[in-house]
Amino acid sequence: MNHLIRISPIRVIGPDNEQIGVIETHEALRMAQEQGLDLVEVVPDSRPPVCKIMDYGKYKYEQSKKETKKSHAGELKEVRLGRSIKIDPHDVKIRVDQARRFLMAGNKVQFTQRFRGREMMHKELGLKRLREIVDALDDIAKVEVPPRWMGRAAMIVVAPDRNKVEGVKRQLEKERKERLAKGEKVEEELSLEELEAQVEAQNLADDADDDEGDDKNKGSKKQKGPKDDRASNPVDDEINALLGE
Repeated sequence: MNHLIRISPIRVIGPDNEQIGVIETHEALRMAQEQGLDLVEVVPDSRPPVCKIMDYGKYKYEQSKKETKKSHAGELKEVRLGRSIKIDPHDVKIRVDQARRFLMAGNKVQFTQRFRGREMMHKELGLKRLREIVDALDDIAKVEVPPRWMGRAAMIVVAPDRNKVEGVKRQLEKERKERLAKGEKVEEELSLEELEAQVEAQNLADDADDDEGDDKNKGSKKQKGPKDDRASNPVDDEINALLGE
């Protein structure tokens, strides 16, 4: 699995789920090799990508055993929307797509939107995002638990609408057969086990970012540095304007 990782740096999670941090890929490969393990990209679309040091062969074997022992339908899956309301729209789409897979498999999904600092003064932004996500999944899901608050987070639970899901499944299967008949390539999706591992690693990375942000802000004022010339995130711009940052 190691040779497939072409991006550097990457965020690395250790074999015991410990947060190693953002390091260069060659350094992460060295660490994995020293332990006789693999470096596996678990959240490729994250920025930076999230990779985990693990025994990939053992992982696949254990996941295949779990698959034969239980059905995944009916479980509640948590999909977190980053560590604050400043999550990038691209990352929101990734999470909606992940939720769609869980819902299509018969699982319920809890979306969790966290708020940091003065973002609590603009709860409407987070609630607006949750409404947009519900609208994006309206073709297969319905709201089971409306938005509720727990500390500095808002949560909503959506459940699959069986009739809608079956209709979408029939349409997708029809489209798949048509593409195959035309000789077009049909990409294989991640297994549910791989998807669950991806979301778990994603949540761990969000937690790590949250902890790092808290450590940096303790006991010190934010210092102004050189202007960042990278393209700005319009969501960040809107929120920063509201917060007066």
